[in-house]
Amino acid sequence: MPDHSSDARALAGIASLNTAQLEDLQSFLKDWLRHRGRTQADLRRALRAESIRMPVLLETLQDLHAQAGLTALAARLCGIDELWQREEGGPGSSNEAGEDPFSQLDLLLEEIRQDQRI
Repeated sequence: MPDHSSDARALAGIASLNTAQLEDLQSFLKDWLRHRGRTQADLRRALRAESIRMPVLLETLQDLHAQAGLTALAARLCGIDELWQREEGGPGSSNEAGEDPFSQLDLLLEEIRQDQRI
């Protein structure tokens, strides 16, 4: 009888983020939070994570990645950014720097799409 639990563990290993990707994600999250004027507590609430500690936030995002892939992870972060923007006054609110608040997330999504084509 085949051991399906070892197959599931092997697939989960394939879907998990490697150390470099986790470091990149952590760096991105810190920059994104700083840029948006948000805290790890804000991100914890949006993710419904157990703690505000960065390792716990990363684990929550890694679980999402393992379940649904990188596109779902990026879509979740984009959804959180949209929620925060609505809380700040919606799409009609002025952006003092004149920057697109989604530019980094849009670049991340484009990178994901390019990786999937390869």
